[in-house]
Amino acid sequence: MVTADGKPWHYLDTAATAQKPQAVLDAMNNALGRDYATVHRGVYGRSAQMTLGYEAARRKVAGFMRAASENEIVFVRGATEGINLVAQSWGMANLREGDRIMLSQLEHHSNIVPWQMVAERTGSVIDVCPLTEDGRIDCDALETMLTPRHKLVALAHLSNVLGSVLDARRAADLAHGVGAKLLLDGCQAAPRMKLDMAALDCDFYVFSGHKLYGPTGAGVLWARESLLEAMPPWQGGGAMIEQVSFARTTYAPPPQRFEAGTPMIAEAIALAAAIDYLAPFDLDQLFAHESALARQTRDMLRGFNSVRLFGPEDSAGIVSFAIEGVHPHDLGTILDEEDVAIRAGHHCAQPLMEHLGVPATARASFGLYSDEADIAALARGIERTLKIFA
Repeated sequence: MVTADGKPWHYLDTAATAQKPQAVLDAMNNALGRDYATVHRGVYGRSAQMTLGYEAARRKVAGFMRAASENEIVFVRGATEGINLVAQSWGMANLREGDRIMLSQLEHHSNIVPWQMVAERTGSVIDVCPLTEDGRIDCDALETMLTPRHKLVALAHLSNVLGSVLDARRAADLAHGVGAKLLLDGCQAAPRMKLDMAALDCDFYVFSGHKLYGPTGAGVLWARESLLEAMPPWQGGGAMIEQVSFARTTYAPPPQRFEAGTPMIAEAIALAAAIDYLAPFDLDQLFAHESALARQTRDMLRGFNSVRLFGPEDSAGIVSFAIEGVHPHDLGTILDEEDVAIRAGHHCAQPLMEHLGVPATARASFGLYSDEADIAALARGIERTLKIFA
């Protein structure tokens, strides 16, 4: 990648959002221009074509996730909205006073705050699973902590800060063993790992399109069809209804029941284009590529005496670190002058920062376009930073 003036630009913030391939930009432009019309409403030709494209995108996502049916795919604005949908629909309908919700210490705020809101309204209680010494969700502790009072377990499939991967199938077995449902936050896993909903055996799975080389404003909630059928709608309006009168309204079946109003038409079509773009790549090889870059970055950072590393040695494409005496924001600013883009802050994981004993970390994260030149540029920027703060 290059800057506006043609210099190399080293983008190391893919965990926040991925850069977009031309195929996604073209799909978005065509959907908003040449092909644009609303969906599910018009009887004219272009509207019918857009409806076909929108529903084809749903089938594309279902295939990408190896879902049993396209009816298990709900389009949302992002993973945050997907988790809120589950919390406000399934959670409010099924959680009662004294029920328990299990989270972990490394969760993103989007997988904490919605459950706190539900807990306040229902009287349910939140428990927090600890981490192993190297920063993984401790499934042994999870097994010990879970009880029949737990109705939901909500965990990150892959940590956005530590790059640690959850043993998702074991988590599913443990949750189901006490009668709980399992929600997985797949924002970081979906761009890096092959998905198979039957193999994972979770009950809810969410991810955001913009981390999957697609557009912002588009995300996916997958849920078992039987769960969606039993869940009440979260938002009311057009498209999610069957029949409306002032006396009574009946609702459409899933997934339309959860897609009130005009949907993210162009964004869904562009998300399908992102999945098509990724199709020729072997996701196992991409995972290995990003993991190798993470290992090289960790090795490089160990060469600086003042650097503290976080997370496991086999972190998946994400490396978080802190430099003694240098605030991550200062490091990020200096690196920007060197045309190196990292993320600096609490990464929407303040409870994890408290656990790590730091206010913030610097984070380098990789994508399919990353290479060793990015690591070398990061090293040069850190050397300059240390000279400035010496």
